[in-house]
Amino acid sequence: MSKLVIGANGFLGSHVTRLLVGDGHDVRAMVRPTAKTVGIDDLTVERIHGDIWDDDVLRAAMDGVDDVYYCVVDTRGWLKDPAPLFRTNVDGTRNVLEVAKDAGLRRFVYTSSYVTVGRRRGHVATEDDVIRDKGLTPYVRSRVQAENLVLQYAREHGLPAVAMCVSTTYGGGDWGRTPHGAIIAGAAFGKLPFVMSGIELEAVGIDDAARAMILAAEHGRVGERYLISEKMITNAEVVRLAAAAAGMPAPARSVPLPLSYAMATLGTVKARLTGTDERLSLESLRLMRAEAPVDCTKARRELGWQPRPVEESIREAARFWAGLRDARRRSKAG
Repeated sequence: MSKLVIGANGFLGSHVTRLLVGDGHDVRAMVRPTAKTVGIDDLTVERIHGDIWDDDVLRAAMDGVDDVYYCVVDTRGWLKDPAPLFRTNVDGTRNVLEVAKDAGLRRFVYTSSYVTVGRRRGHVATEDDVIRDKGLTPYVRSRVQAENLVLQYAREHGLPAVAMCVSTTYGGGDWGRTPHGAIIAGAAFGKLPFVMSGIELEAVGIDDAARAMILAAEHGRVGERYLISEKMITNAEVVRLAAAAAGMPAPARSVPLPLSYAMATLGTVKARLTGTDERLSLESLRLMRAEAPVDCTKARRELGWQPRPVEESIREAARFWAGLRDARRRSKAG
């Protein structure tokens, strides 16, 4: 069958592409002309150059394909000016949906996020939990609005869409160095000065998330969303596992939560004074602290999804970064 992956060069998109090729499908990989494509350069795919604003390219890319996997998202939740988040995550998604609704697709599998699900401490969230608009960060608002658009097009325009609410992903092939992958890289390179305590996050292996996307095209119910996460794990445990797999000592220092808030406050003040984007800010810390457990029974039951323990994927991520570390050292020695 013919498949299209939009954003095939990204972390999740490259793994979706890789699994589809491995399954024997004809795959079209849509990427921007300037995109870094090292994650898919070894694959035999039909390369389509264009972006999500080019309607002619989108129509040609979707012509004759069965399933579209939409893997484009701006995850930079720390931006001082959130306008790019809404342009890509909301307006860009709307533009793609306008083309997709008339493309005669079998499935449109949309990469959403578990942040769109209403989570609160002391409660295990499911897909039925609706998030409240009050107090949301711009990043979360952009993801909620985008997912609502996808489900609206399923209801009102007959688009056979499924929304995949994917949690924090770990694994090898993180060539773009995602924010959560940067923590693994820091542990593998021995350059992580401390661990932030009091932080837990829902996590899933990148290959397992990609497989869930493919299963959704086969078994997902149109107009439904599915939570994709393996378990909740502490930030300290992620770093410990990564350091051990990379053959490095884990950071000896742990930063208590009150100090993290103080550091985040400084980051926020610096961003306001200098106009720079600071990755550690009150908003980014709020996003990390919003973690609460989710129930992925629906994906397991309806899609037949069977994820591996996420610890395996964390170790794979660490070995990926350790391999780059060792290659760099050999290059310098040479």
